[in-house]
Amino acid sequence: MEKPIVRLCSYDPNWEKQYEYERRRILDVIGNYAVRIEHIGSTAIKGLEAKPIIDIMVGIHDLEIVPNLVRPLSVIEFEYVHKPEFKDRRFFRKGLWGQGTCHLHICKINSKEWKEKILFRDYLRLHPQIAEEYATLKKSLATTYKLDRQAYTKKKEPFIKAIIEKAKLENMINKHY
Repeated sequence: MEKPIVRLCSYDPNWEKQYEYERRRILDVIGNYAVRIEHIGSTAIKGLEAKPIIDIMVGIHDLEIVPNLVRPLSVIEFEYVHKPEFKDRRFFRKGLWGQGTCHLHICKINSKEWKEKILFRDYLRLHPQIAEEYATLKKSLATTYKLDRQAYTKKKEPFIKAIIEKAKLENMINKHY
């Protein structure tokens, strides 16, 4: 098993096509459970550098059914990875270890996890200057933590949390007008 390194790539318009391809395949095998499917993460933001891994989020009604999804998803090469630190979502990956091509996050539709991932993505899409700040942070962290993907991810958290809070505040203000 190869140790994953942090490698950012320039935005690739094919990421959207890859997402659509995987989305169709996921729907083919678990469509009766999926309430909604979203392209999330940096590959979902036009122009943003990213690790070339497509992040997909599937919203379902109840996380208790996830064990029923493991086998069908394995047919399309998604491997379930038990991550006890993920309380409100379940995680699947695709591709060789250390060289994954796709991450699948399954969470309860409209849960805090669901809403925050959508808020962050949409905020970056609507605010290119914030997306650029995020890109600058990611480049710096990718250099510093090239051989430590967990640290790279952890060090992005304060920025992500701050943007989610900003997005929540703006949404609350906009609903009052």
